[in-house]
Amino acid sequence: MTYIAKPRLHHPSLVKNKAGYTRRDYEGAVSTLCAGCGHDSISAAIIQASYELDVLPHQIAKLSGIGCSSKAPTYFLGASHGFNTVHGRMPSVMTGANLANKNLVYMGVSGDGDSASIGLGQFAHIMRRGVNMTYIVMNNGVYGLTKGQFSATADKGSISKKGVANSDESIDLVSLAILMGATFVGRSFSGDKHQLVPLIKAAMDHKGAAFLDVISPCVAFNNHPGSTKSYDYVREHNEALNRIDFIESRDEITTSYDPGSVTTVQQHDGSLLRLRKLGEDYDPSDKVAAMKRVQEGMQEGEVVTGLLYVDPSPKDLHHHLNTVDAALNTLGDADLCPGPAALDRINAGLR
Repeated sequence: MTYIAKPRLHHPSLVKNKAGYTRRDYEGAVSTLCAGCGHDSISAAIIQASYELDVLPHQIAKLSGIGCSSKAPTYFLGASHGFNTVHGRMPSVMTGANLANKNLVYMGVSGDGDSASIGLGQFAHIMRRGVNMTYIVMNNGVYGLTKGQFSATADKGSISKKGVANSDESIDLVSLAILMGATFVGRSFSGDKHQLVPLIKAAMDHKGAAFLDVISPCVAFNNHPGSTKSYDYVREHNEALNRIDFIESRDEITTSYDPGSVTTVQQHDGSLLRLRKLGEDYDPSDKVAAMKRVQEGMQEGEVVTGLLYVDPSPKDLHHHLNTVDAALNTLGDADLCPGPAALDRINAGLR
């Protein structure tokens, strides 16, 4: 993975938050993702949310799997703990880390391939266990690192860059997260920072399993399949000595629209994405109604965004397991091995 460090010099006029840090202190390395990638917009939203929450960078632990999205943690929170895991296995590593030290702020960053395909089982279990974390999926519907095949979240009937239609039903991670027991579930669009930043802040402040599905357009695989200027056409009609990718620079897709309204966003390939922002009268505490609203949006061809569901009285994994108040990694031998007298009392209680 290419790592390009940013200069440490800060402009003296940058405002510090209550923790004594500027926004620049929450940044990471220079992004090597494609210009205009929605993932960079999500990274910027995470930086802004962390800055506004006055979180100490070294109190955050960020974990990821494999994919374009899982490269993104390199580009934010450079002074935080980080762990890049095996493909689809980030949830189990995060569960273990959270059990060992519950005093950190945990953030999992994944993609639709990492979480909805190879990691689907682990995704379901971390939600039902209620691990106290913010789990963000950067959802673009394709495998960006392996040249744009459909992912499990690609809509049925959608067309790939090669003109092939997706014949499989899509997996809706939002509905699955609600069903499996997540106590905070939201969806947003990478280009809508006015909605995304508050959602990330609320998710980070939530005690329990918080999940955010963020639609993030892929600029590399939206080129028209019939174009003679497309990457595939040039490769097929060129006797090249090497296979070298050049990703044409694209403008970032952004939008801003009012609660309760619908907006249509044109993607780089000309396709249209219909976003509906939940109205202010929507009740996110009704679990059944939340799932119904998500399904209604899918039937209408709309992506419903906003805070979809929240449990007003959430409980996390440590509450379920009745662990001690201290972080488990701080316990000494005397706590972990209380002696034969304690063992005798336990055995007596089982007789």
